[in-house]
Amino acid sequence: MRRVVVIGGGIIGLAVANELMTRGARVTVLEKETRWAAHQSGHNSNVVHAGLYYRPGSFKARMSVAGNRSIVALAREHGVPVDVCGKLVVATDEGELPALDVLAERAAANGVPARMISAAEAREYEPEVSCVRALRVESTGVIDFPAVCTALVRLLQHGGADLRLGTPALGIRPGSPTGVEIATGSAVLRADALVNCAGLQADRVARLAGLAPRARIVPFRGEYYELRPDRRHLVRGLIYPVPDPALPFLGVHLTRMLDGSVHAGPNAVLALRREGYRWRDVSLRDLAEIATFPGAWRLARRYAWPTGRDEVRRSLSRRRFAASLARLVPAVQPGDLVRYGAGVRAQAMLPDGSLVDDFLIETAPNQVHVLNAPSPAATSALEIAGYIADRVG
Repeated sequence: MRRVVVIGGGIIGLAVANELMTRGARVTVLEKETRWAAHQSGHNSNVVHAGLYYRPGSFKARMSVAGNRSIVALAREHGVPVDVCGKLVVATDEGELPALDVLAERAAANGVPARMISAAEAREYEPEVSCVRALRVESTGVIDFPAVCTALVRLLQHGGADLRLGTPALGIRPGSPTGVEIATGSAVLRADALVNCAGLQADRVARLAGLAPRARIVPFRGEYYELRPDRRHLVRGLIYPVPDPALPFLGVHLTRMLDGSVHAGPNAVLALRREGYRWRDVSLRDLAEIATFPGAWRLARRYAWPTGRDEVRRSLSRRRFAASLARLVPAVQPGDLVRYGAGVRAQAMLPDGSLVDDFLIETAPNQVHVLNAPSPAATSALEIAGYIADRVG
């Protein structure tokens, strides 16, 4: 029986561990925090993505389309709340129509159920929306991803996996040609294979294991508001803007959650700490790594003005945040918004300043490293797990 150590207790790590266990491996999961899904998996929009945005043939396209089905099936099987409610991607002016057409073409190429609808049809779904045309995407949904993680933990416990919270990997040494050793501070674990699903710390774990990953994790914080309870009626489902193809993120959007609340966001600002959920969360080590990475400066030259400036302004101003939302739903006013929380995206960046667009998974003897798995990774978790398990053997 192969022994595999998985580093990282978010949805990817737990899904990988469960897949390996079902294939007969003896699995240990190491999570440095004292709870599961402590970071990206517990601080995201809880949207089940359809696979609409991604380049046909890419990992993201293939895995999110298949993952949309598999994660919903898992949720329903294990009593996790999920609602496949569909969403609208809306063009708010004529200038956005060509980009909306490109999205429709990508949807068709990726096998995503989507159709173009008129402004009048869009208002049948969302009476308060403002648009000239919209793309209706039927397979998008909302889910409770932390509850999915809880379900995976239960499966792992039932299967006899060794689950260790509060246990960071402090050292990694490839041992014999068929093994690897992981030091945790209290023990040295010997395994036949290692899988790195450490998210915001993934590149550091890879370097501990002797790799020189070509990408560096740069953290971006996404901040959310929610609509006051008496204004939730303004949004019935999910309303997204047409993304600007020149920018790396989707833009702020509106999402009705499973409990009826409506979340608005996220924006995208550089986090001053890898696990920095507030402006005052600062790490000198993390900032030094960013400051000495050539890619960060090249990205800054490309996007700092005016895009980065506008994101920071929106982060600091509820009025500006509301104005972005009002492009989609004009009735939204600053007083309708209440601060909700934030997540931090582990975004891999290359030395030339480009953001890694697709999932990035690198291998070494007896090792698999997930070095870029931002959205739609949670949607795709079971598919990523299968892909990784195939490479672990």
